[in-house]
Amino acid sequence: MATIGDVARAAGVSRSTVSYALSGNRPISRETRERIDQAILELGFTVNAGARALATAQTKAIGLLSQFHRDEFAPAMLQYIRSVSDAARELGYDVLFVTDIDGSAAVRRITSSNMVDGVVLLDVTHADPRLDALRAARQPGALVGLPGDTEGLDVFDLDFGESARVMVDHLYSLGHREIILVSPPKHVFERGGAYGWRFRDAAIERAGRYGIRIHPYYGESQQPEITVNIDAILDARPTATAMIVHNDATIAALPMVLQRRGVRVPDDLSVVSLYAQDFGRTFSLPYTAVESSPDKLGRMAVQQLVRRIIDPGQAGPAVVKFVAPELVDRGSTA
Repeated sequence: MATIGDVARAAGVSRSTVSYALSGNRPISRETRERIDQAILELGFTVNAGARALATAQTKAIGLLSQFHRDEFAPAMLQYIRSVSDAARELGYDVLFVTDIDGSAAVRRITSSNMVDGVVLLDVTHADPRLDALRAARQPGALVGLPGDTEGLDVFDLDFGESARVMVDHLYSLGHREIILVSPPKHVFERGGAYGWRFRDAAIERAGRYGIRIHPYYGESQQPEITVNIDAILDARPTATAMIVHNDATIAALPMVLQRRGVRVPDDLSVVSLYAQDFGRTFSLPYTAVESSPDKLGRMAVQQLVRRIIDPGQAGPAVVKFVAPELVDRGSTA
């Protein structure tokens, strides 16, 4: 196994210079850094995490906390896990993925034992029980998702309210006056998933301003309930001319259901939704949609977190940032 001395000899520098390059404690020239990186690559050198933590008081690891609920649509959450992991790796950090049911205890465990340099929270709820533990930790934290109380926290989320208004505006401009709205499942609302009611309430308010009849429904997250739910909604509202779908599991199943029913989009029914471009490719979704931006949100959260890890004084006060909605027209509305 290669040592730091082997890397130093191969790069033609001192051991201390290699150590500075690995820790980031002192600036080194770009040329020197490139020689060290090349030597590390050729020798297959791996930094000993324990030794690095002792020497730099840093683990170069980020804790990523989320939960996989049995009643949720897993592919949607995986988008955010991947984006955080990719962004962390690009900045030289490993990810410790924690899925404990007791999220507060998990935050205390990984921070008090100095297992990580910082924490990213996913699946954030309105009154998230993990926040007090995160605020009390020595390490900084960042959230993907908006809680009710953002004090002292870096928060990044899509502007779900504006996303709903953009969709209603789009349909209104095309002449639609009766719309179906499919929201996340009821259990998401009950668990405090604020993104659900932020979107729903904004859509209802905007439709009311225009005099649009809007019919809100909870969607489902697992088959066969998803298909049964879509059929029941369409049967109940035969005069609706458009559907807004804010439910990943529902929109993934919708093409199959509409084809079976002989419903043509957009000739018979206009459809607009909210999902990521990659998600749409995975499920071959042809619908006009607001980009949900999991890649952008994960990257923003990790970048801000790393700023606080490296130089807390320069990172500034806590920020709350929303990604503005971008409607991508794929021809599913008319």
